[in-house]
Amino acid sequence: MRMRTLAGVLTTAFLAVATLAFAQDKFGVAVYPGAKPDTATSDAVKKMMNSEAECYRTTDSLDKVMAFYKKQSNLAAKGTTDDGGMFEKKDDPKVSLTVQNPWMDMTTGKMVKDTLITIVKQQ
Repeated sequence: MRMRTLAGVLTTAFLAVATLAFAQDKFGVAVYPGAKPDTATSDAVKKMMNSEAECYRTTDSLDKVMAFYKKQSNLAAKGTTDDGGMFEKKDDPKVSLTVQNPWMDMTTGKMVKDTLITIVKQQ
């Protein structure tokens, strides 16, 4: 019985790690740890930019998220402001990333005060 329980725990742990590893990359760019996908915003960006896009949200501060992306060796900073910044994938300029806080919800027009991460791949 103990072996079966241990095997089940190990299998569950492996699947959780495998799922986490898969979810941490979009278009070759690391997704900020713990950020949650925002389907509605992703759909709005895809439609507006006619491109592939995924948006993620986190309650972590803008400074913390910006510091994470500044450390990514495959990204080049293209500009920053007090409200966010833009990065481009060094080996694929069709992939860009923006970080914003606050940001305007495109479907409601309201300002949102968590941090939005948008990863876009141009067609």
